[in-house]
Amino acid sequence: MAINLELPRKLKTTVDQAHQAAAQIFRPISRKYDLREHDYPVELDTLASLYDGLSEAGAAGAGVDGGRSQKKDKKDLPAGAVVNGGNMQSVLNALETCWGDAGMMLTIPYQGLGNAAIAAVATDEQLAEFGKVWAAMAITEPSFGSDSAAVSTTATRDGDDYLINGEKIFVTAGSRASHIVVWATVDKSLGRAAIKSFVVPRDSEGLTVVRLEHKLGIRVSDTAVVRFDNVRVPSENLLGSPEVDVKKGFGGVMQTFDNTRPMVAAMAVGVTRAALEELRKLLEDAGVEIDYDKPVNNQHAAAAEFIRMESDYEAAYLHSLRAAWMADNSEPNSKEASMSKAKAGRTVTDITTKTVELAGTLGYSERLLLEKWARDSKILDIFEGTQQIQNLIIARRVLGKSSSELK
Repeated sequence: MAINLELPRKLKTTVDQAHQAAAQIFRPISRKYDLREHDYPVELDTLASLYDGLSEAGAAGAGVDGGRSQKKDKKDLPAGAVVNGGNMQSVLNALETCWGDAGMMLTIPYQGLGNAAIAAVATDEQLAEFGKVWAAMAITEPSFGSDSAAVSTTATRDGDDYLINGEKIFVTAGSRASHIVVWATVDKSLGRAAIKSFVVPRDSEGLTVVRLEHKLGIRVSDTAVVRFDNVRVPSENLLGSPEVDVKKGFGGVMQTFDNTRPMVAAMAVGVTRAALEELRKLLEDAGVEIDYDKPVNNQHAAAAEFIRMESDYEAAYLHSLRAAWMADNSEPNSKEASMSKAKAGRTVTDITTKTVELAGTLGYSERLLLEKWARDSKILDIFEGTQQIQNLIIARRVLGKSSSELK
């Protein structure tokens, strides 16, 4: 059976708009803010206003409602009909904007990772209240990295409120966002089942941004250490159901990753494409022909390497689209989300490093953005779950093993 890999016409507007933003806003200032770490790019305020307008028109992707409106509409469609909705829009938007600059994409107001968390698990009432805030996401702590079940930050019930105590590290946009989605345990004795996410205003009493990190890449995006000292939030700020279900575990909270991992994969795909396009220009200028009709063993070594890398790029791209498509069509996509993240993360680090190598002195210098993309790429293989974590999740899903059976 033939497979149509063309994007639906309605999504091409999303692609065109995002690409224009990447080409006309992100690329021209990419090096400037890479060298001025922690400076906020005021140019992004205009883009944020544009996204706000698209949101009002219902065309801003999963950040608005997690694709819920598309899922509701699907009930009225014929049996077997498919939906390309909010998650697919968000993936394509991330791909195109990261072709311009991954750090800039993470810095766009009201488009934070916390927004994806809100869209994934918030009730309709919470979505109405928090759907338009700028939300960072705080998961990682000094005592753990990719093991999300090891959360030690606590949320203790106090009347109609919760008191949050703990420290979070590597909080993207933690000093810029107006709210922070905080993962905390409501009862340590119940283990991972008691881990919930809370929407916390950044100006809350007791919340302190301790410091900003200096980083290898995505320097335009601030990365904060945030401390919570008896931070009081209303019980209504607990996202999703407040009930602790020991049988379900913290699947509701982890559902966030099923939305965000394809987005991170798409970010990696965008950076990969940028590097490949730059390398192709350099090879053509050097007189190296890339011939798809000729066996690789009969081509210039650089051309053969380019074709290998391009095939990896295509695989990563298709993995990302499939994971997003499944989310839009209410199909369980935990395995595919991890597959897309694992493949894209591996691919972007391999290809950006190789393009620096093949470009020689130009690749290593700051005359081009190749060295910057190589630095930016590493985080795309780390956050939202490292390569090792993704492979573990994939193995569990393929083998039908639980987290206690396969560690």
